[in-house]
Amino acid sequence: MTLRSNHDSEQAALLERARGFVAEEVEPHAARIDREAEFPRDVYRRIAEEGWIGLTRQEGAGATFLEWTLWIEELAAASATVADVALTSDLLAFILGEFGSGEQRKLLGPLLAGETLGAFALTEPTAGSDAAAIETRAERDDDSYVLTGTKAWITLADVADWAVVLTKTDPEAGTRGITAFLVERGDFRNGEQPYEMMGQRGTAVGELHLEGCRVPESAMVGIPGEGFKIALRALDSGRIGIAALAVGIARAAFEAAVSYAGHRRQFGRPIASFQGIQWMLADMATHIEAARLLTHRAARLRDAGSPHTKEAAMAKMRASDVAMETTINALQVHGGAGYRKDLPLERYVRDAKLTQIYEGTNQIQRIVIAREILG
Repeated sequence: MTLRSNHDSEQAALLERARGFVAEEVEPHAARIDREAEFPRDVYRRIAEEGWIGLTRQEGAGATFLEWTLWIEELAAASATVADVALTSDLLAFILGEFGSGEQRKLLGPLLAGETLGAFALTEPTAGSDAAAIETRAERDDDSYVLTGTKAWITLADVADWAVVLTKTDPEAGTRGITAFLVERGDFRNGEQPYEMMGQRGTAVGELHLEGCRVPESAMVGIPGEGFKIALRALDSGRIGIAALAVGIARAAFEAAVSYAGHRRQFGRPIASFQGIQWMLADMATHIEAARLLTHRAARLRDAGSPHTKEAAMAKMRASDVAMETTINALQVHGGAGYRKDLPLERYVRDAKLTQIYEGTNQIQRIVIAREILG
């Protein structure tokens, strides 16, 4: 990878450290995590112990968002599941750090240390791409709020110790009537079991049920009506992370294809000597690099404090499409061998598909991009 920054030496050092850590602590467990589909608490604990959670927070390593994308790419190249889990914790650290009260920010230390897990509860059974359509209510009762509703497709739902829950406090106000609350485990219950996922298995995706859940006013994250703004800010950052995650999956599949093409022989010579294979690999390499550069551009804008909604959506859309295309083509290069479950190609394909769906489907990204262009 070519690093393009005024701080190349620091980035190179972080990248070298990340690669060494991932090779030793994550990659050996990737197949098991996918096979068992259980939250990888042992691996997550090691990531937290080494200071990789909340990388961009001042309470953490104080790294740049560009450096964060380098880390997420390396992590995802080994295990998209672990990268997704780390990304979720990073977004919660952002929300608490930027919008939480002094008391709520006390959760940052345990979160970054891996001692506690949170969930970001936005999506509902009838509100996915249309976040403004959420139906979970928070009704004021003296100095408390009573929350009622169901959240669905929530990453880490079944292992979270607490959740930032988006509710409607003023249903008539549209997006301006959405408010976030910090809800502790014990005040919500999970569905009967985590969802059985096609890819990125082990992320403990499931449901949160809130039935007459009473929380104090101090549980509000931010101010009344600020929930949608919090969600959009988190999604802008999250899309940069998903783009990096998608690049990591694509890179892993590409590297596997290059290696296989170099030693697989047909008709008396390596298949890498055939033009058809060469062109496939050339296209993969070019598309991955383009997706990476889009991701890094969005991250640099985020670091500079500049608007980056359009760029984050572009990066997420393009990188996830590249991940899906690259994993399919890498499997094709492997032929029948790629279709076997004892090779990681089929896992890469399953993991890549989800990147086109979460944090806003790629159809939604096109709407976001068009809206930013047209004003």
